[in-house]
Amino acid sequence: MTEAALTPASRSLKSRVVTGVLSLLLVGGLVVALAAFAYGRQAARAAYDRLLLGAANDIAETIQINDGVPAVDLPVSAFQLLALAPDDRIFYAVRDAAGRLITGLAGDLPQAASTPRAGAEARFFDDRFGPERARFVTVPRRFAERDYSGTIYVTVGQTLRAREAMALGLTRDALIVAGFAGVVLLVLGLVLVDRALGPLDAIARDLSARDPHDLTPMPTGVPAEMAVVIGAMNRFMGRLERQVEAMRNLISDTAHQLRTPVAALRVQAELAAEEPDPARARAMAARIARRSRALGDLLDQMLARALVIHRSDAARRAAVDLREVALGVIEAGDHELIAPGREVALAIGESPVEVMGDALSLSEAAKNLLVNALRHGAGRVEVGAGLEGGRAVLWVRDTGPGPGAEVLGRIGARFERNAAARGTSAGLGLSIARAVAEACGGTLALDPGPAGFRAALILPPLPEEAP
Repeated sequence: MTEAALTPASRSLKSRVVTGVLSLLLVGGLVVALAAFAYGRQAARAAYDRLLLGAANDIAETIQINDGVPAVDLPVSAFQLLALAPDDRIFYAVRDAAGRLITGLAGDLPQAASTPRAGAEARFFDDRFGPERARFVTVPRRFAERDYSGTIYVTVGQTLRAREAMALGLTRDALIVAGFAGVVLLVLGLVLVDRALGPLDAIARDLSARDPHDLTPMPTGVPAEMAVVIGAMNRFMGRLERQVEAMRNLISDTAHQLRTPVAALRVQAELAAEEPDPARARAMAARIARRSRALGDLLDQMLARALVIHRSDAARRAAVDLREVALGVIEAGDHELIAPGREVALAIGESPVEVMGDALSLSEAAKNLLVNALRHGAGRVEVGAGLEGGRAVLWVRDTGPGPGAEVLGRIGARFERNAAARGTSAGLGLSIARAVAEACGGTLALDPGPAGFRAALILPPLPEEAP
């Protein structure tokens, strides 16, 4: 089994989004529940505090002074208000300015009820009444009469059962609404997520239905978030297509270029083996040697072309000074083996001629241009680099007239042979140079002129850094 088959499948993007949405709803529901409970308690307290205050005010309104003695006629309306919470216990007490009980419970009310702040209109406070928690309000009523002067305090209390029930009811109702809304939002979220991830399913179906050899670009009519992924996939498939095409071309070139030379070598070897004349046999052997060298050169060019095309996608680009490339080609000394005694000169300036590219591929292209000039050109050969019209140029020039216009239009194509090539391929060498130029964003220029024939790689220069 492969490693991919052993690796457990990771969570789908849809499940991750759904989990995130559900987590967000749960956290939001918890916040809503706490807020609803706080709001319910506040609303219940405000509502029942008004009942307590109304009952205390009703009792305070019935206080009268009879012969200098306060008297209270408890109103029925006060207890009717408090009866709106039937399950709660009610407490009340009326005290004079000295704290003496006028009416009500004598010792069960908390002591704080008898000591309100001076000047306060009404005071609410929480305390316990027996075993239960309760809420109290103390309302003062001031008297300034001839036979009585002072403040009488009315305290009314009530347990918290109705308040808590009301707070829980409000919270429950809010949670029911919030829960229903959360379920609706979750369902809508699932639908929207499913629709939003629809392009992913379409891409998966497209890839699954494709032929293994189909490397055409994926459709780009997708949402902006997916366009980046599709663009990366298309670029990857483009590089893969170029690699596959390079392998196909290598196989095709090999079959096309080697069939005839190999057949000729085989025939000549058979004839030399059967030739009784030693002189003619030696001549045949020399012919076989020449063809073997030509075949070796052809294989070198084919492998170099495959390497250049491979490195155009695989090699990392870096700043390369074309002057160093030209110098390296001269210092390699290959021209001394190919054309001994032929004059080869270097023509470079002092200013850098930098481009963004692969140094090995550029060197290979320059070597092929030099080899073509030595084999098919005439006279002195120059290798140089410089800037011309805002473009970086790496060139090789000989003093010959160059090929004719008809041959010049075809030269550089695969399998193209110059009539003067004498059995060696000139087309592959220039095809290598053209492939390198195109990989670096440039072109290959073949220019006959009064000074001779020049083959040049014209490339975009490296942008100058801002000061």
